[in-house]
Amino acid sequence: MKKILAIALLSLALSACESSPAENSNSNTPASTPAAATPAPVTTTPEASPTARVEVKAGDKVKVTINGVATDATVVSVDEKAAKATVKIQGQKEDKIVALAEIVKQ
Repeated sequence: MKKILAIALLSLALSACESSPAENSNSNTPASTPAAATPAPVTTTPEASPTARVEVKAGDKVKVTINGVATDATVVSVDEKAAKATVKIQGQKEDKIVALAEIVKQ
């Protein structure tokens, strides 16, 4: 059952990546179509991402979302590259590694 599902998803993904569907269509379209005008390049300005990064450092008091509940914690260490932080949750003995997206600075 898993193999059939995997094959179906793979074939769907490959068909979605097809670059030119007009080559395989059976419709009667003229062989020579006028070239479309190339659009001007779009320049984008850097904007703040919807998920703003939290700037925390060791010793900061934060709130951490665990299982949908915000709990008080203290940052032990931060790994910016992995976007994770080790926090000490109040009332617990062990440190916990959480994603920076789950941290709200107080």
